[in-house]
Amino acid sequence: MTIQEGLTTEDNAKLRLQELEALDEKRLEEQQALECYQARMSKAFEKQVRPRSFQVGDLVLAVRRPIIMTRHTGNKFTPKWDGPYIVKEVFTNGAYKIID
Repeated sequence: MTIQEGLTTEDNAKLRLQELEALDEKRLEEQQALECYQARMSKAFEKQVRPRSFQVGDLVLAVRRPIIMTRHTGNKFTPKWDGPYIVKEVFTNGAYKIID
């Protein structure tokens, strides 16, 4: 906020109020632009995703991820997948129970 020379306190208050209203409008515009951008990114991501479902008895591979990563173990030749495993049970929301 800049206080201009030669203006009364009321004029400075009105000027400050106008600046705050302009700031609110700018924030609203930026929020709308952000929501538009997020919708575009979501649409682009959904276009690339291929839903997969497995049935009981299917052979699947599981991603090898350590629970706690303290340091980088392995190199570029270490396997990234474990398996194959057999799907024993299918749950909702894409969850599966697998066995060796």
